[in-house]
Amino acid sequence: PYIMALLIFGLVLGTSITASSSHWLLAWMGLEINTLAIIPLMAQNHHPRAIEATTKYFLTQATAAATLLFASVTNAWLTGQWDISLMTHPIPTAMIILALSLKLGLAPLHTWLPEVLQGLDLTTGLILSTWQKLAPFILLIQIPCPNHELLIILGLMSTLTGGWGGLNQTQLRKILAYSSIAHLGWMLLIIQFAPTLTLLALMTYLVMTTATFLTLKNSKATNINTLATSWAKAPLLTAMTPLLLLSLGGLPPMTGFLPKWLILQELTKQQLPMTAVLAALTALLSLYFYLRLCYAMTLTMPPNNLSNTSLWRLPTMNTSLLLSISILTAILTLPLSPAITAILHL
Repeated sequence: PYIMALLIFGLVLGTSITASSSHWLLAWMGLEINTLAIIPLMAQNHHPRAIEATTKYFLTQATAAATLLFASVTNAWLTGQWDISLMTHPIPTAMIILALSLKLGLAPLHTWLPEVLQGLDLTTGLILSTWQKLAPFILLIQIPCPNHELLIILGLMSTLTGGWGGLNQTQLRKILAYSSIAHLGWMLLIIQFAPTLTLLALMTYLVMTTATFLTLKNSKATNINTLATSWAKAPLLTAMTPLLLLSLGGLPPMTGFLPKWLILQELTKQQLPMTAVLAALTALLSLYFYLRLCYAMTLTMPPNNLSNTSLWRLPTMNTSLLLSISILTAILTLPLSPAITAILHL
């Protein structure tokens, strides 16, 4: 427990340093602390897959951090500025955006994310999909980007890859990885025009992803076939999960519709109708594999008779407070959208 507390403190510290810094060296240091703190968490169960995932993660994050450091030094050399919000030269800015994209796992630098997530258990996967996205995103929001085209291309490629890559998967962790890529692509589309909207999309993504990971952890499901037996273990949770998945897909009346709706509205305001149309069409691809998961959970019976009879319901010792709060938030907060938009001045 002491070591665990120390590692979690390291995660929080790294993200906090990055979030509060205005100097590139400090931001880089925070990202490094963050990476070094999650590596023992990833390798804690000594399985070959986990070790392989940890090694892949370490190599990609080290590459991204080295590129980031190189770009910030180049920027200081060209402009004499170490400040994050005073990036003026296009070349270091583009390099830094690509380095942060590699850290986040945005397309076309996404190939490590599904592989790494597949090798981890669901708890560490949850940390990797939620907490580890915060620090690079905070930096991306602060960078004044002179070329919007780069961000829009990265965003559209991510939504497309996230939708396409998840179509043929049977492993739930890989599906969640591709879903994460698609959601981050949506946030990247809008990051230059409305940073507050990006933060809103990030918050809803964090809540929905937390709820999904905790649901899967509760039913101990790692592939689509195990989902079919989950109704016998937790019927109420299984009834809620399709709604949660449709929320991830961005269907109204669920929470997930709110950021997508506002992002499409903002893109059309910025005279980018084609970008909005493409983003909306790529969301259909993601929706297909969420619907596939819903179908597997609610409308299919496993072939053996054992799981058709309800299992013995022993009183569970799982703590489900966070699970219930996150699921309800991920499904039911769309009616609050006027209040949310008023608070964020959208």
